[in-house]
Amino acid sequence: MMQDILADTGSTSYKVYLTGGDNFRRELDPNYKANRPDSRPAHWLAVREFLVTQHKAEVCHGYEADDQLGIEQDKEHGSTVICSIDKDLLQIPGKHYNFVKKSFQEVGKDEGLKRLYIQSLVGDRSDNIFGIAGIGPVKAEQALAELLPEEWYDKCRELYNDDERYHLNMKLLYIWQKPNDMWTPPTLETQHET
Repeated sequence: MMQDILADTGSTSYKVYLTGGDNFRRELDPNYKANRPDSRPAHWLAVREFLVTQHKAEVCHGYEADDQLGIEQDKEHGSTVICSIDKDLLQIPGKHYNFVKKSFQEVGKDEGLKRLYIQSLVGDRSDNIFGIAGIGPVKAEQALAELLPEEWYDKCRELYNDDERYHLNMKLLYIWQKPNDMWTPPTLETQHET
């Protein structure tokens, strides 16, 4: 599979990341991913060990492999491709490759940010993050469709009508793009930077 991905992307080098322990998101919310059954395959530990020894996979402690992918994508400024089937990573600007569908996608900065806000409205049941009742992907897209990027935060905040829950969900859903990157509510200054 690794050789196929390298061939498909035309890459000459790669890095592999695995999520380790002590995920900071569980400190923010003990219910984060608490609903997931332990459905690891029988040889899960052996596969992880193989990735570490044979593919020099780096284990991310305190944060998720997704966060390290976001950091690497930002750090390399367009020379990387995130290879994953995880739709959550599409909030990260840059090149993406879905190795199951064998499809490429380029995500712009505003498009990635919009995906984050849409996901905040929809939630992520697999991670035990609940968005706004009655809002799915279509309604979330419609809610933000006619707005400028600097208006997305306020629109989502209005729909939540609960700043504490909204801000927590954004912190849980946001994937780092710099080391120890944490989502914070935009100020008037940062809204104009996006």
